[in-house]
Amino acid sequence: MRARYGVPLGITAVGAATLAYAAGFEARSFRLRRVSVPVLPPGAKPLRVLQVSDIHMVSGQRKKQRWLQSLAGLRPDLVVNTGDNLSDPEGVPEVLDALGPLMQFPGVYVFGSNDYYGPKPRNPARYLLEKVQGKHGLNGNPPVVGAVHNPWEELRDGFDAAGWLNLTNTRGNLKLRDGFDLAFTGLDDPHIKRDRYAEVAGGPSPSADFSIAVVHAPYLRALDAFTADGYPLMLAGHTHGGQVCIPFYGALVTNCDLDTDRVKGLSTHTHGGHRSYLHVSAGCGANRYTPVRFACPPEATLLTLTPKA
Repeated sequence: MRARYGVPLGITAVGAATLAYAAGFEARSFRLRRVSVPVLPPGAKPLRVLQVSDIHMVSGQRKKQRWLQSLAGLRPDLVVNTGDNLSDPEGVPEVLDALGPLMQFPGVYVFGSNDYYGPKPRNPARYLLEKVQGKHGLNGNPPVVGAVHNPWEELRDGFDAAGWLNLTNTRGNLKLRDGFDLAFTGLDDPHIKRDRYAEVAGGPSPSADFSIAVVHAPYLRALDAFTADGYPLMLAGHTHGGQVCIPFYGALVTNCDLDTDRVKGLSTHTHGGHRSYLHVSAGCGANRYTPVRFACPPEATLLTLTPKA
């Protein structure tokens, strides 16, 4: 009896312990990553950019709220929010409360699919199947039916009231300290086919000191367009860094057509004879129906932009 059932029971115990760790500890083990990116014009002063992404707020997540509030102590020059703030239609007040201290600083934002639509229970194995089939989000899959609509307008109004710049398929500028003129070009979420690059095409602003491209999901069509137009830096989220990774191997999926080697962190992207830096945030949350992380802690990133060599 002991020989027959010992191995299955052992596997079950290890699986239960891993799940408890992934959901009970790592999913709430918030980290700050620091990255230096040499992209600014020669002679420019370093610029501190705090990127927050994929908060996926659910009512009652007090530790996550306190951690986000504490990031204001970094005193960034700029905050970039790359979307998917919600995982609960009731979560808007808590997102605005958590980001309240950060909204004292200049900021920009784009939305992700979970800002517009509430999540549904989903078999995680479908992400692997979609990777094999080359289908992601609404890109090749049938339209979603019966989706819960999140109150994204309230979120937008809260960000706008704080002075954050809405980059939904549009361009804009912010004047930072010392009169540094920073230009932005943003896209709505490619994961649900809301991106309209033709409306923002044309490349970096010639009158600005520096230009940044912002999008939620790093689909190749968006990255290719930004890079071919000559943007030196692109910021994105969406991937959760793979969310459940294999130690010493990495992510299995990105939930888009980006390769797993660039699922999070700083990398480069080449297209049309141009090369751009790409930073993908692993985000600090998870879908409310899969509230786990393994070998991929939740994070925000402080990017220090420095002059090019």
